[in-house]
Amino acid sequence: MKTKNGFTLIEVLIVVTIIGILAAMIVPRIMGRPDQARVLAAKIDCRTIAGAIKLFYLDNRRYPTTEQGLSALVKKPTSAPVPANWNPSGYLDGVPKDPWGNEYQYSSPGAHGEYDVWSLGADGQPGGQGKDADIGSWNLDD
Repeated sequence: MKTKNGFTLIEVLIVVTIIGILAAMIVPRIMGRPDQARVLAAKIDCRTIAGAIKLFYLDNRRYPTTEQGLSALVKKPTSAPVPANWNPSGYLDGVPKDPWGNEYQYSSPGAHGEYDVWSLGADGQPGGQGKDADIGSWNLDD
């Protein structure tokens, strides 16, 4: 009996992330647009983190709380509500920093959906224009 082997969602997310990171590092050198590359990298990171949050939700039927934060995707939370079906391998290898070296922000429930993940942009402050604008799970298609 033959079994069909395929790719898991996590494997696909890892490949997409690696391609995105490579593109974000190579494109600015070719195009000379480092600010745009950083914005693109932040959007890719937000997509990757959002994918991990969705996997967490599929396993546990709820999103990590704001207090548990994004670290709940790396290490099983010990604060209530403790997820009963947390994946022993975790959902991310580690929580990345945004391209400007700042922590990604997370809230659940979010102001734009059931959860929000965002970077505060180049200035590290809420709001802003251009490279200083917030980049979040709600505006990734812009």
